[in-house]
Amino acid sequence: MVPIRVPEDGDIEAGLRPKSLTDFIGQPRVREQLRLVLVGAKQRGSAPDHILLSGPPGLGKTSLAMIIAAELGTALRVTSGPALERAGDLAAMLSNLVEGDVLFIDEIHRIARPAEEMLYLAMEDFRVDIIVGKGPGATSIPLEVAPFTLVGATTRSGALTGPLRDRFGFTAHMDFYEPDDLERILLRSAAILGVTIDAEGAAEIAGRSRGTPRIANRLLRRVRDYAEVQGDGVVTRDAARAALTVYDVDRLGLDRLDRAVLRALIRSFGGGPVGVSTLAVAVGEEPATVEEVCEPFLVRAGLVSRTPRGRVATAGAWEHLGLVPPTDLQIGSITVRDGTHQPELFE
Repeated sequence: MVPIRVPEDGDIEAGLRPKSLTDFIGQPRVREQLRLVLVGAKQRGSAPDHILLSGPPGLGKTSLAMIIAAELGTALRVTSGPALERAGDLAAMLSNLVEGDVLFIDEIHRIARPAEEMLYLAMEDFRVDIIVGKGPGATSIPLEVAPFTLVGATTRSGALTGPLRDRFGFTAHMDFYEPDDLERILLRSAAILGVTIDAEGAAEIAGRSRGTPRIANRLLRRVRDYAEVQGDGVVTRDAARAALTVYDVDRLGLDRLDRAVLRALIRSFGGGPVGVSTLAVAVGEEPATVEEVCEPFLVRAGLVSRTPRGRVATAGAWEHLGLVPPTDLQIGSITVRDGTHQPELFE
């Protein structure tokens, strides 16, 4: 009996990745800039400049790295910053590169300092210096590296050191997606997965996806499960709403933890201000989870404001929970009257 291999989510995710710049939906400015870089390099017959892709998780940085290698017709070597703990790890990888290869380092801001310093020379002069021995008898042996293109991806571009950032010839910042682009991505993913979905169903999922394709594709798979088990397999607006209610994803894309943070901020602390550590204790999570997972989207959605005194719930947060905001809502040194934001002169 031959065992049947069940595809994992990682396999499904890989199958949904676009294979070329033409297939890549959204990010029109980045796509056009990248197209010029790649076409120019191919016309000159040389490796393109090193490329840095920055932006929040799930926007397609890894997909773009794969597309770059595919457009150049070269091999892609993949590693991550945390995996490069020693300079020797990087030297071994660089020495195995073939001319024109694309080396993709995910989370490059987390690369160890010794490996980063070795990377400087490799990016500029395509060589690395290997230190043999210790103390006064140590010698440096130069090792030539085949010309390659480094593609670095980071979710925290500000954490990159200046010398490393300056060695990239092209830097692309990826923005959150518009709902129209997410709808197109969902329709494409549904076709690949064999899911029947209408335009209204795609629009409903797109509106709850936080502007992130990875989240949109994940929600699509969960809505598909609901539609197949509880319905006729067709993803409509009603099916999407019912499924996402089951999975605790509301109309703005907030999940259970996001709403718990808002409820604690408003009901336990009167809307703030309150420190993130105190807020984390109130919801039973680590401060890093609240600060790195929940807070960025809540701030971007205009539901939470960061102030010098702590986190404050905006009028939108009160209304989202079905509550009436205070008449004079204090956000830092700015007073919001009747739920309307009144900016000061130097805001």
